[in-house]
Amino acid sequence: VALKRMLNFNVPPVKNSTGEPVWKILIYDRFGQDIISPLLSVKELRDMGITLHLLLHSDRDAIPDVPAVYFVMPTEENIDRMCQDLRNQLYESYYLNFISAISRSKLEDIANAAIGANAVTQVAKVFDQYLNFITLEDDMFVLCNQNKELVSYRAINRPDITDTEMETIMDTIVDSLFCFFVTLGAIPIIRCSRGTAAEMVAVKLDKKLRENLRDARNSLFTGDTLGAGQFSFQRPLLVLVDRNIDLATPLHHTWTYQALVHDVLDFHLNRVNLEESTGMESSPAGARPKKKNKKSYDLTASDKFWQKHKGSPFPEVAESVQQELESYRAQEDEVKRLKSIMGIEGEDEGAISMLSDNTAKLTSAVSSLPELLEKKRLIDLHTNVATAVLEHIKSRKLDVYFEYEEKIMSKSTLDKSLLDMISDPDAGTPEDKMRLFLIYYISSAQAPSEIDLEQYKKALMDAGCNLAPLSYIKQWKAFTKMASAPTSYGNTTPKPLGLFSRVMNTGSQFVMEGVKNLVLKQQNLPVTRILDNLMEMKSNPETDDYRYFDPKMLRGSE
Repeated sequence: VALKRMLNFNVPPVKNSTGEPVWKILIYDRFGQDIISPLLSVKELRDMGITLHLLLHSDRDAIPDVPAVYFVMPTEENIDRMCQDLRNQLYESYYLNFISAISRSKLEDIANAAIGANAVTQVAKVFDQYLNFITLEDDMFVLCNQNKELVSYRAINRPDITDTEMETIMDTIVDSLFCFFVTLGAIPIIRCSRGTAAEMVAVKLDKKLRENLRDARNSLFTGDTLGAGQFSFQRPLLVLVDRNIDLATPLHHTWTYQALVHDVLDFHLNRVNLEESTGMESSPAGARPKKKNKKSYDLTASDKFWQKHKGSPFPEVAESVQQELESYRAQEDEVKRLKSIMGIEGEDEGAISMLSDNTAKLTSAVSSLPELLEKKRLIDLHTNVATAVLEHIKSRKLDVYFEYEEKIMSKSTLDKSLLDMISDPDAGTPEDKMRLFLIYYISSAQAPSEIDLEQYKKALMDAGCNLAPLSYIKQWKAFTKMASAPTSYGNTTPKPLGLFSRVMNTGSQFVMEGVKNLVLKQQNLPVTRILDNLMEMKSNPETDDYRYFDPKMLRGSE
């Protein structure tokens, strides 16, 4: 809603009688591109009147009679480029929107450029949009995609990090969270764990929200902002948790569709990039090998199949794709049949009596054609994506890893020694083996003895693993003294339902032989438990010392 409002020159879109939008162009930087692309398709932009969308730092031609909407971060180089645009008189009018708040000095730079270029009247509006976060789904957002390694787990936990670098990282995170709550139009209650980076973020965010509320005239949370946020009595709870609470989960191999796509394929901002395998047909001798085609697919909220199955175990997904395909084929045959009926020969009475009966059927067939084509597109998309995932599962034995790690994490008995898994040359990449061993190391109540550890190390080295992560986790475990209370993951293991071949019908294009059909059990991960305790206000040693911030409450000292 906020983006559409911005593209409509910051007034809520009105449906007028003509329905013709004002034609305009959109200019964004990489940050703006990442925010818009998961939410609005090119078609939707066109419906909003955006004829062209260009990157700020590309070579752009002057289009003197068109308004331009800018959506960029207020960085030094972006501002310089905008001033240059003003001097070159590229567009009719300029609507400048900043992703996060612009500083006073930078605003003055723009003003000076506008005066110098005699373009003051053309700068129509300048807005801080407070949209510095990327929404991927209705209830999931991430902070950033560009330079995300700058605010990563590694960046925060580097041993050689300086205080100023840490401050910068914290400010970046706080800025995005602040933008999120401005867009939501609600002030959260903040809970966080003590003595961690999460606490630093909480303190800064609380301060920033307070400062904004105190300045009543310019507060972003009062007046006619976006939502009915100020009338709702329920406030959101923001729980800030340090990743160190649970390092095993991100290393864990997964078994649900979305998680697998994210783990084994190139999947960013709801878009998956695949290399198409060129099939088995042999090219003539001496011909150059075919170049692999790169294909990208968007997995979005409008994709019904994705919405329904992204949380399902992979075997179910493969089966559902197959069922969809069969139901589609049945409908397709129906259309063909109707078409042949309509090519009526001669005036025989049978055909005519059938005609009246069939016209209704045909009308419905024609009206459902676009729907059928869309269905076909989604089936093809998921067939390709699922096949790519399946290739990884089979070549790396990911089903075995998943099951084995679940057993480790739930402390159940292992049917095969860890050493065998690591030294099995057919099972998985070196990275898979390292992930498995780290999970074992993190989850074990007492660390393995030095002698055992040496043995494991040797096996990992032989498998071609890089041992750097192990030395980090070793220090980390000693440092956090996690051994006193290893994170519990509930005692549930996936139940295999026998091998796949029996489940899948013979006509399926997914060759599932030898892949285990594992069913998921309800897992309670540490984050789930923490959230549960805090929401229900339950007393629990895990969360009792969490700090509580309420930016709306006046503090005694103020």
